[in-house]
Formats: sequence, structure tokens, C-alpha cells
Amino acid sequence: MKAHKTTRWRGLAMAAIVGLTACGSSAAADHVDHPLGAANSANVAGAGRACPGKTRTYFIAADEVQWDYAPSGTNLITGEPFDDDANVFVAPGPDRIGSVYTKSLYHEYTDATFTTQKARPAKWQHLGQLGPAISAEVGDTIKVVFKNKTSFPASVHPHGVFYTKAGEGASYADGTSGADKADDAVETGGTFTYVWKVPERAGPGPMEGSSTMWMYHSHVDEAADTNAGLMGPMIITRCGQARPDGSPADVDRQFVTNFSVMDENASLWLDTNMSTLAEAPSPDDEGFIESNLMHAINGYVYGNLPGLTMRTGERVRWYVMAMGTEVDLHTPHWHGNTVVTEGMRADVVSLLPATMLTADMQPDAPGTWMFHCHVNDHITAGMLALYTVTP
Repeated sequence: MKAHKTTRWRGLAMAAIVGLTACGSSAAADHVDHPLGAANSANVAGAGRACPGKTRTYFIAADEVQWDYAPSGTNLITGEPFDDDANVFVAPGPDRIGSVYTKSLYHEYTDATFTTQKARPAKWQHLGQLGPAISAEVGDTIKVVFKNKTSFPASVHPHGVFYTKAGEGASYADGTSGADKADDAVETGGTFTYVWKVPERAGPGPMEGSSTMWMYHSHVDEAADTNAGLMGPMIITRCGQARPDGSPADVDRQFVTNFSVMDENASLWLDTNMSTLAEAPSPDDEGFIESNLMHAINGYVYGNLPGLTMRTGERVRWYVMAMGTEVDLHTPHWHGNTVVTEGMRADVVSLLPATMLTADMQPDAPGTWMFHCHVNDHITAGMLALYTVTP
């Protein structure tokens, strides 16, 4: 049985060049029913128009959930039962939690009553643990009405967009007071409205396609909050290149994937998860610590990530990100097809914690293909998924 001890990761020297995407006319849309071919030649029909912007409102709550990293109960990469290496992470026992953990996740609701959770559409089923995809066009204003329904203080901190101290969603000694601190930590049962502007510098850069990705996450206890699961994507489209819903008009499908060793030992919920055990592990039980390092893509291990399906010839945009600690050097690799990122053709890209990149694919090889981190330890520990291309 192979161990994945945290001690051998300390002091790891890491170097990665992380790029954002340039794909030119090969950029692509997230609506499965969007017409292909000639109809897409009008994908930037609005390019060059003024973008007065609109306010896009999202009702998002932090909820307590029971999350299963391997809901099929099977290694879907091999099609076989979990072996000894996999069972280090997914097998429950008297002193092992297994694959099901209490977590905090962002969910979208229909309105400010926060009584009806909004159904996640099929095109976003692959988001898994990630919160709802916030979409906007340069010139817009994003309004997030946030309610904390968990047992711990939480917030929503955005990357990339314009915010003031009253909407930063992060708690530290920044010299502010009063209303400028209300956003820092929303207590259990509390509600706060975050307002963020979307200027041009929040949109894609000169070497990118029509859209770029940022993320949002809780920043009260940042490490514990993100290991608990409070993260989500934000997609910004260039002025004049968006559909009415804010998504890029020249893209046929969008996928967001987060590569992260989710450290359940550092989660807000560790004590809660340990309370279910019949036997308490000893404080120096390295095997227990190891068992709680879930090498996941969007919160799934060993091929359990659903929803990565597309057709040959479609223009597919992948937004790829990482989170975590010094072990989270990731090298996502697509079998069978290639992507264009930062003007370069590749089938492997590089990520470090809190980095994001955009990669455009026009698949030409039908089949079911592996999509995984190429770091050897991460392969063994289950950081693998499948994507399917149909003719």
C-alpha cells in the first residue's frame, strides 16, 4: 500500500508558468442547444457596441451538506472495486471517515427568502462542490445577496472584479470600521449583500478569448473555509461578446474544474466528522491524517465527476483552477484532444494554488477520455476524471 505522507511534501520546490487563454476565432458557448456551424459566425455580432451594463443579482447561501467524494462506490476509471491504494481514502472504518463528509457549500436560491434552492442545470452538473457559476459582461454590476446557513461565520470574497472595503468579504486589520466591516464575516443566520463592479480590467486580456474566469470564496478563516468547500467560479465576458445571460456568445460549452487536495483535517467540520467514528484515532495517527486528504476534481475522486460531455467540432472552453497548499502543484492533462492556452497548443497545463487559466478545445477525437492531474501521487490518490466526446 502506498502512503501519501504530508511530511514528504513539506519544502517542495515548485515552479509553474500559468497562462490565460488566447484562442481567437476558435473560442466557444455554454448552451447545449446553441446552433453550431454558420450560426456561430455571428458570435461577436455585438462587438464594438457600448456596454452600459446591467445589474445581475444572485441569491447565494452557504449550506451544511453531506458530501460523498465517490458516490458510485466504484473506481470509475478502472471499472473495478476500489483497491488498497484507493481504500486509504474512501473506505470507512471504526476510526476512518471514508468518502462522506459534512461540508459547507455555496448554493444558489430563487430569491431573498432562501427557501427554494435553484435547480442546477445540466450544463453545470459537473461543478460538484463548487458554488454556482456567476456570469457577467464587462460594464455590469454583480450583486450577491448572501445568507449564511452554516454553523460558522462565512463570507464571499471575489477575485478580479472591482470592490470597495464594504464588499471585500475578508477580515483583517485594514484600518476600516463600521459599515466597511459588515461584509467581513456573516454570522450564522445572517444576510449581507455584496456589490461588485465589472470594469474592463476584470474582463479577458488582449491575449485571451471572449471570456475569462475568476473565483470567489469565503475569507473568514480562509484555509478552513475553502477546505470546508466554500468556493465558486465567476466568468466575465468581454463587452459586446455576451449573450443576455452574460455567457460568451462564441462558446458552445463551458467547463470549470478545480484541482485541489481537499484537506479535511483542516476543515471547519473536522470535529463534526470525527464525532461519527466508533473509535477515536490517536493524535499521532498519520494514517488517519492521510485518509482525510481527498485528491479531488470538483469534489470527486476516481472518475466520479459527472457531466463532462461534448460533441466533436464544438467550441469548448475549459476554465481550470487549483486551490490548496504546497502539495497543490497540479498538471491537468486531457487524453485524446488538445487545447489552446495563451496562444500555445498543449494537452497538459500547469497550476498552483489560487491560479486560474482558460483553455479552448475543439475536440476532433470521439470517445471517452481520461482527464487527470499528471502528478504521480495525485494519480494514485484519485485525482482523475473522464470526459466524453460524441460524434
